[in-house]
Amino acid sequence: MINFLDPAILFFIFGVFAGTVKSNLEIPPQISRFLSLYLLMALGLKGGFALHKSGFTNEIGLSLGLAVSLAIIIPIIGYWLLRRSLNAFDAAAISATYGSVSAVTFITATQYLDQFNIEYGGYMAAAMALMESPAIILAIVLANKARASVSFDAKNKHLQTSIPNILHESFTDGAQLLLLGSMIVGLVSGDAGQTLMAPFSIDLFKGMLAFFLLDMGLMASRNFSGLKGKPKITLIYAIGSPIFHALLALGLCKLIGLPLGNTILLMVLASSASYIAVPAVLRHAMPEVSPALYMGMSLGITFPLNIILGIPIYSAIAKFYN
Repeated sequence: MINFLDPAILFFIFGVFAGTVKSNLEIPPQISRFLSLYLLMALGLKGGFALHKSGFTNEIGLSLGLAVSLAIIIPIIGYWLLRRSLNAFDAAAISATYGSVSAVTFITATQYLDQFNIEYGGYMAAAMALMESPAIILAIVLANKARASVSFDAKNKHLQTSIPNILHESFTDGAQLLLLGSMIVGLVSGDAGQTLMAPFSIDLFKGMLAFFLLDMGLMASRNFSGLKGKPKITLIYAIGSPIFHALLALGLCKLIGLPLGNTILLMVLASSASYIAVPAVLRHAMPEVSPALYMGMSLGITFPLNIILGIPIYSAIAKFYN
């Protein structure tokens, strides 16, 4: 219940309402882009400052290694399940969407943990960055394999997408590069940098997040219709898979003994679905799939569920088994 009283969450719910009633309220795309870059920069700085204090430990190595493992395991399981009901391209696109992560869901989760004084490693921002690409690469491999299994003429051969190109796009993507660069700046500047940047990266953060979640609420309401006429498995997967992925992450975290805060964040990352990085790549790499399918699932269903209900539920489960 406390999560519903958080101003940022209330602004998200208000955005969903405004979009649902067809209000002309909108956030200009340039402002929305600025807000997303600000949040990533502030998050990266916070992670860098934390790394400066802690140094590189076994716990950090285990957390990052588990993050990458989840980013590989989840899309493989997803493709295996979805392929039973969908064609290879749709299954690959959805598994990539749910194998990758949502930065905004992660940022909202860190604010939730801060609210309840649950400690977590700032380096978990690096874990989020590492989880962006594996699912995308896997989806491209599966799509290329599907194309190779059917006959297609020479003019369509350009659809074969090389893994080096995908790796380059993933690494040089502006948002991800800003996140990693900000972490390096925080790591190098240390305590002095943290003091200087506090008015920017700490004091403004909550208000900026609330403004951005208002925009995300508006966007989510516009994507509800993306699943109209789609197979029932898509709705089932959009609701059920985040819970399964979160529990999978919980089990692995308990197995290697990660602390509560990191466990919750890995559960949130595993349960989230990408609606920025993956669609940006798949629109060009997999034109066989309509973006309305995976955007309707990730942004129309999974994102709101995680923001409103998922984060507190995953936290409660992790606390119970802690």
